[in-house]
Amino acid sequence: MGAGWVAGVTRAEAMAAGRAGPATARRLAAAPGLPDALRALAATPYRRGIDVEAGIAEAQRAVAENLLWQLRVLAGWQPRPGSAAVRLLASPFEIANTRARLRALAGAPQPPPYRLGALSTVWPRLSRAGSPAELRSELAASPWGDPGSESPAAVIAAMRWSAAARTAANVPSAARWAAGEAALLWAREAFVAGRRPTTRHAIRLLGTAAVRATAFGAFRAGLTAPAKWALEGVETPGDLWRAEARWWSTVERDGLRLLHEARFDTTPVVGAVAVLGTDAWRVRAGLECAAQGGRGLEAFDELLG
Repeated sequence: MGAGWVAGVTRAEAMAAGRAGPATARRLAAAPGLPDALRALAATPYRRGIDVEAGIAEAQRAVAENLLWQLRVLAGWQPRPGSAAVRLLASPFEIANTRARLRALAGAPQPPPYRLGALSTVWPRLSRAGSPAELRSELAASPWGDPGSESPAAVIAAMRWSAAARTAANVPSAARWAAGEAALLWAREAFVAGRRPTTRHAIRLLGTAAVRATAFGAFRAGLTAPAKWALEGVETPGDLWRAEARWWSTVERDGLRLLHEARFDTTPVVGAVAVLGTDAWRVRAGLECAAQGGRGLEAFDELLG
C-alpha cells in the first residue's frame, strides 16, 4: 500500500459521496420549468458555471463540464495507473471534442472544446488538424487507431469502438461495462440506423455469432457472456432506450460495489468514475424533463428503475 494510493482512493470515495444523487435529480425533473431546476442545481456539485437563464443545451453542457472538472481533479490525485484508468474512462469527452472539430471543419459553428488537460490522449494534435484527412492521420498514429475513413460518422463510431476495446483490455473492473456498451452501440447502428458497423474490435467484444447476425434476436442470442447482459429482456430495437438506461443503473450499482471494496488500487477509483458519470447522466435527464415542464416525469422515473 503506497501513500499515493491511500490519498487517491480517499479522494475518490469523498468525491463519489458528494454527488447529487437520485433524489436531487428527481427534484430537478419535477421542477415546473428549467429556470427553477437550474436554481436548485446551484446547491449541488454542478453549480460551477450554471446560468439560470441558460437553455437546455447550455445547461446540459455545463453539467458535463462539471463532471469533466471532477474527473480531472480525481485523476490528479492518483498514482499513474489510476490516472490512466480515469483518462480512458473519460474518453467520451475527447470523442465529443473530435466530433465538434469535424463539424467546425465543415463550417458549422461549435462551442469551445472541453478542457481535457491531463485527460487528453491526443486532443491537442486533433485540435490543430486542418482537414478530416489530417485528423484521421493523427488518430491513426495514436492509441485511438485508424478510423478507416474520413467521414465524421465513421470517425466517431471508430473512436467509440476503440475506447470500448481499450477499456475492456486495460481496465478489468470496467470490462463488463465496455462490452455491454459495445452491444448497445452495435444494436443501435445495425438495427435502428440501418448501418452495418465495420470494426476490427467487434468480434472480440461481441462474438462472431453476434457480428454475423442479420436479425436482432439472433444478434442478442449470439452475444458473448460479458456483453449479453446489456440486452437481456430486450425484445425489439425499439426498447433499446430502456436497455441504455439499465446500462447506466448497472454501471452505478457496480461502481458503488467497487467503491466499497477495501482495496488501495484502481478498483475504487474506477468505481468513483462510474458513480460520478451516472450522477451527471441522471442530472442531465432531470434537466431535460424540467425543460419540458415535467411532462416526461413518468419516463424519468422509469430511467431511475
